[in-house]
Amino acid sequence: MEDKPDNSKIIEYLFDPEISEILAELESGSKESSYLASKSGISEDALKNKLSYLLKHDFVKQTNEDGKIIYTADAEKLGKVMENSSNFDTAIDGLTHMDSYLN
Repeated sequence: MEDKPDNSKIIEYLFDPEISEILAELESGSKESSYLASKSGISEDALKNKLSYLLKHDFVKQTNEDGKIIYTADAEKLGKVMENSSNFDTAIDGLTHMDSYLN
């Protein structure tokens, strides 16, 4: 049985400020792990940990080129999640729930 991604969890990751910044960097193409970690102000291990769920489900791909870890976003796969408006219902519900605690 294939381990399918949880769309609400994917949306949660996409709305995470650090992950969305990393994905924005990947929009223009593949980037080295060291560059992304430096840009985000985190270690390369922390970067891999933050991207782990997206890596597991191939929304982000990791390759090794000349001993360097390279990350690439699968824009088509990410786009499909973003196109499905029902995915945003979960995100909006989560934000509304968080907002109720703040007020």
